[in-house]
Amino acid sequence: MEFTDVIRNRYACKRYADRQIEEEKLEAILEAGRVAPTAKNLQEQHIYVLQSEEALAKFDTLTPCRYGAPTVLLVAFDTNNTYSYPGGKRDSGIEDASIVATHMILAAANEGVDSCWVNRLDPDEVAKAFSLPENEEVLCAIDLGYAAEGVGPLANHGSRKSLAETVTRL
Repeated sequence: MEFTDVIRNRYACKRYADRQIEEEKLEAILEAGRVAPTAKNLQEQHIYVLQSEEALAKFDTLTPCRYGAPTVLLVAFDTNNTYSYPGGKRDSGIEDASIVATHMILAAANEGVDSCWVNRLDPDEVAKAFSLPENEEVLCAIDLGYAAEGVGPLANHGSRKSLAETVTRL
């Protein structure tokens, strides 16, 4: 798919068909996350793939936002392996995990797989429920699957502010 089509047409899917994504497509999505750039190439991300009935049921107790997706990716990062920015106010963890997540969402669209970035969850509760290591922080979850019949982007999906409203040239 042409990159501009991927970024313009990708939307947050809110209802999925009961059909699992193919393993080769999942691998392509995960690979896109693996090759995403990270500060100092620290690669602090860790992706958890939820597909079992047990894991998905547990996830459903943490958020109402799975929307029937047959696969959920938990995107976490190792808080002990981040780059601290000058000034010490921030580090690269959230930024790098966000780049990884975005790469995977765009790769999913390129593979014809629908997705939704889920941030309506408590990262600490997710980490506790799935017994993640103490040094890992959950950024988000990503629903993956195929849109249910008749599902598409929200009506305002194509509505965007102009560049003049969002960009300042100095």
